[in-house]
Amino acid sequence: MRHRFFAVLFVFVLTLTAVAQKVQVPKTKKVDHMDEYFGTKVADPYRWLEDDNSVETKAWVEEENKATFDYLNTIPERKWIQNRLTTLWNYERYGTPNKEGKYYFYTKNNGLQNQSVLYVSESLSAEPRMLLDPNTLSTDGTVALNGTSHSRDGKLLAYGVSASGSDWQEWYVRDVVTGKDLVDHLKWIKFSGASFNADGSGFYYSRYPEPDEKTKMMASNEGHLVYFHKIGTPQSEDTLIYSRPEQPKSTIGNSVTDDGRYLYILPREGTDRKNRFYYIDLKSKDQKLVKLIDTPDAAYQLVDNDGPVMYFRTDLDAPNAKVIAINLNKPEKVNWKTVVPEARESMGGVNVIDHKFVVSYLKDAHTQVKIFNMDGKFLRNVALPGIGTANGFGGHANDTETFYNYASFTTPGVIYRYDMKTGKSEIYRKPKVAFNPDDYETHEIFYRSKDGTKVPMFLSYKKGLKLNGQNPTLLYAYGGFNISTTPNFTVYN
Repeated sequence: MRHRFFAVLFVFVLTLTAVAQKVQVPKTKKVDHMDEYFGTKVADPYRWLEDDNSVETKAWVEEENKATFDYLNTIPERKWIQNRLTTLWNYERYGTPNKEGKYYFYTKNNGLQNQSVLYVSESLSAEPRMLLDPNTLSTDGTVALNGTSHSRDGKLLAYGVSASGSDWQEWYVRDVVTGKDLVDHLKWIKFSGASFNADGSGFYYSRYPEPDEKTKMMASNEGHLVYFHKIGTPQSEDTLIYSRPEQPKSTIGNSVTDDGRYLYILPREGTDRKNRFYYIDLKSKDQKLVKLIDTPDAAYQLVDNDGPVMYFRTDLDAPNAKVIAINLNKPEKVNWKTVVPEARESMGGVNVIDHKFVVSYLKDAHTQVKIFNMDGKFLRNVALPGIGTANGFGGHANDTETFYNYASFTTPGVIYRYDMKTGKSEIYRKPKVAFNPDDYETHEIFYRSKDGTKVPMFLSYKKGLKLNGQNPTLLYAYGGFNISTTPNFTVYN
C-alpha cells in the first residue's frame, strides 16, 4: 500500500514538473513602500496585501485561487489520491476522557467530520449523549470550538468559540444536564481559558478592553485583564480581579487550584517561557494578592497543592525540569524543597492522581511514564504498549483512575484506562482503520552525528521486508524550538 502510494506521488511530482510551465500565474503588483529600521531602509513592495479586507486584496486572492485550482483539476492522479486518503482518514477517533463530578467527558470524530464532537456519560458503560457539536456552530464551518472548562461537579460547561481562524474568542455556558446554553455570553477574550470557582457559581478568565471594531483584527493588543464572571449575569457586571498597567504588553494567565482554595495568576512578557507566580487566597477575608514569585528566572507550572504546600514543575537550575514544593507559610527560596529531582530524560507533563505524581518523560524521543509518591519516592513505571507517544494522564488527587492516549507510527491513537491502585492498563477505545497495523513493525536505532551526539531514529516498515539498503524510503526529520518529533500515527504517511 505504502509503496504504491509513494509511486503515485512520484508520478504526481513528474506531472507537476512537466506541465508547470503551462500555469498562468497572475501578476502581483508592486508598490513603492519603504520602511526604516534602526537606520536601515527595507523595501516592502507587497505592503498593500496586508490589508486583508480591501477589495483589491480579495480580488487578488480570487485570482490566485482560480489559477491554482484550474491547474490542480487537470492532474489525472489527483482523484485517486483523494479517494485513497479519504478511505484511510475515514475512521473513528476518540479523545482522552476526563471526569468531573460523576460525569465523563470525551470527544469523538466519526471519521470525516471537520471538528470532533463532545460527548458526556454518567459512567464508562452508560450510553453517551452528545453535548456539543462544533460542526453546527456555523453553516460554512468557519467557527471552531476553542476551549472548554467544567465546573467541579461537572454540571456546567464553559466553552469558547472563534471564527475564521481568529484568536478572538467568545465564551458561553451550557447546562450539562439539559444540554442547553444559559444566558451567559462573554466577548473580547484572547489567550485565556475559564476556571470555575469551588461552588461553580462563576469562573475566572482573562480578556482585553473592547477594541475598535474597524481595527480589532489588526491592532496590537495591550492591557490583558483578569475578571470574575458570575453565572447568569451580563459581562458588564464582571469583577476586575487583576491588571498590570505598568506592563501593558503582558499576557496574564489564571486558574483556580483543584481544592478551590487559591486563584493563581501568571503574568508573562511576550512569548518568554519564564513567568511570575502570584496568588489570592479565596477563603481569606481581604483576598489580598500575594507575589510568591516575582522574579521571572524560570518557568513555574503549578502541578497541584496540598493545603498551603504548592508543587511546581520548574526548570530552575534544572534544564530537564524537576518538581519542587513551596510552603506558602515559609515562602522564602531557602525553604523550597526538591521533591522529584531532575533526571537524564526531559520531564514533560506532571499530574497528581490518587495522591501520587504521574510524570511523563521524553526518553530517546519516545514517552516514558513514572509514578512517585508525594515525597518523591519512585514507585513504578507505567508499562506502555510499545515505543510510541502517550499523553493524557489527567485527573484529580482523589481519583483512582486516569486515561491516556497511546500512538505509534503504525498504531492510531488507542485510549487506555489506567488503574492507579493495580498499576494495570486496559483498552477503553480502539479505532478501526483500513489496514492491519499488525502487518508493520517499528524499531529504534541510533545514529552518531558529526559532533558525536547520539541521535534516535525510527524505522517503520512492513514485516518481512529485507533491510538491504535498496528500499524506497521516506525520510523525515525536524529540529528547532525545543520541539521533538515523537512517534505518532498520520494517515498521509
